[in-house]
Amino acid sequence: MFRWTLLPCLLVCAAVHAAPTTVAEDAVERLLTDKGLIERLGGQLEHVRHTAGEKASELVVNAMGFLGVPYKRGGTSAETGFDCSGFVRAMYEQSIGLVLPRRANEQAAATQTIDRTDLKPGDLVFFNTMRRAFSHVGIYVGDGKFIHAPRSGAQVRVEDMREAYWQTRFNGARRVAGGNSPSQ
Repeated sequence: MFRWTLLPCLLVCAAVHAAPTTVAEDAVERLLTDKGLIERLGGQLEHVRHTAGEKASELVVNAMGFLGVPYKRGGTSAETGFDCSGFVRAMYEQSIGLVLPRRANEQAAATQTIDRTDLKPGDLVFFNTMRRAFSHVGIYVGDGKFIHAPRSGAQVRVEDMREAYWQTRFNGARRVAGGNSPSQ
């Protein structure tokens, strides 16, 4: 079932790539076309295509391909399920070839602090969900949304950082430094 709450993320996802090259990209493009959204948003999509980086595009589109994969504590693959940091690590490794540390707090320590207002698709967002700093991580997809593996019993999904739950737990934004960063 199509969830209208995912619409902004799907728009960003479709917009940040110039030419479909993967199954996930093709699926998002088809979904947007079926819903008549590509025609209605043509100019906006072109603008985003030109402003988003190619690596960020690949990372976000790849991550969107894992929507619905179940959460599993300690999980690091689509076959077994993901936890939050396992999901982020797998997406960076698959999309960019960069291996991030395994735990969320280690990922925060290994990345460059940025202001929330400077977030770009592919950046990391961190939250305090277990009464300790940097206990949860997700990938920013644009328009105030992020994709993550939330908790036991849930699946990889997109959420709005502006929702009260996430706003009160926001710990910071980070960018993967160096030539392999998707947002540079």
